[in-house]
Amino acid sequence: MFRYFPTNYVWDLSVNLSIEMGARMGEIAEMCEPLKEAAKSGDAEGSAAFRAVWTPMADKLIELAQEDLMRGRSLSASNKMMRAANYQITAERLQAHGSDGRVALYARHLTTFYQALSMGRSGAFRVEIPYEGKHLSGIFVPATGVEGPQPVLVQVNGFDSTKEMRYMAQLPGVLARKGIASLVLDQPGTGEALRLQGLTARHDSEHWATPVYEWLAARADVDAARIGIEGVSLGGYYAPRAVAFEPRYACGISWGANHDWRDVQKRRLEREGDFPVPHYWSHACWVFGATDVDDFMAKAENMHLDGVLDRIRVPYLVTHGKHDTQIPLKWAHRTFEQLVNSPRKELVIFDERTGGVMHSSVDNSGGPLDTISDFAAECLGGRTA
Repeated sequence: MFRYFPTNYVWDLSVNLSIEMGARMGEIAEMCEPLKEAAKSGDAEGSAAFRAVWTPMADKLIELAQEDLMRGRSLSASNKMMRAANYQITAERLQAHGSDGRVALYARHLTTFYQALSMGRSGAFRVEIPYEGKHLSGIFVPATGVEGPQPVLVQVNGFDSTKEMRYMAQLPGVLARKGIASLVLDQPGTGEALRLQGLTARHDSEHWATPVYEWLAARADVDAARIGIEGVSLGGYYAPRAVAFEPRYACGISWGANHDWRDVQKRRLEREGDFPVPHYWSHACWVFGATDVDDFMAKAENMHLDGVLDRIRVPYLVTHGKHDTQIPLKWAHRTFEQLVNSPRKELVIFDERTGGVMHSSVDNSGGPLDTISDFAAECLGGRTA
């Protein structure tokens, strides 16, 4: 894992995520250099300092993109705008819920991202799926070189990621080249669902995974028999739970095995393991609609997979970083062991040889992207050669 701030894991995690989303190292260095002392500050002061440096870089890239557009260079403008969106969401993700300017920064990020997407000629587009009288938003990324109804891999967020982050982090593009379309989703408790729709997280992921499946299955461009689901980080809990209770999903993938998140929270109360974001307990209460930490911990009691996984009767891939400091490796083995009825279960531990040893492979996603996309292609009828 690239360590720019040795005393601040949360910031280094964010920097690594940004790199995986397409950041340029020269821009990373320019933004991080003035923050060395601020990285030692408390959450509130440090987060404000981080934003004060990263958002001006995004503004500069947007200005440069406008200059490209004036010369008819929309593809280059898209590249710059996408990096600007990257830096905006990286800064937004570190701010406390309710902090001044966070809502406006998120709105600017969405505007920047979708301007970049529309100019980039990727074929990807935003969708809305009816849910609970509101909607879940997603990004649909068509497969390349596929005639007729396409196989689709639904991709869901972790505790603090968004669909735009997941799109920028490359998996949809890798899958498209292997003949698999993507639906990158902001499920309840994440992204637009949380920030704009007020939809908080819930343990029974099948509650939203079923309408998502049915929305996809009703599309003429989707093969209803070839829809799988993948989840990263906390999504490594949501995805297997969804597959267990919605058997129409054709396969499942956990990018990080979050088998017993209730136990992880108990350890975090005791300051064991690394936290993913600053202001952690405030963020957790916001995500789950909890009134306080006790209420959140009560909700977290349901967040485990014991007694669930024997329901899965489709192929399932479990992956985990060998040196994950957020979610202990033992939970990957527990998930794998309990997939007793899966006709094809695989466990892949990313190590020093493969890369991707940290949480959700933020240190190096190259090998994991190949492993995950190949499994999806083999299970859903894509291509690996």
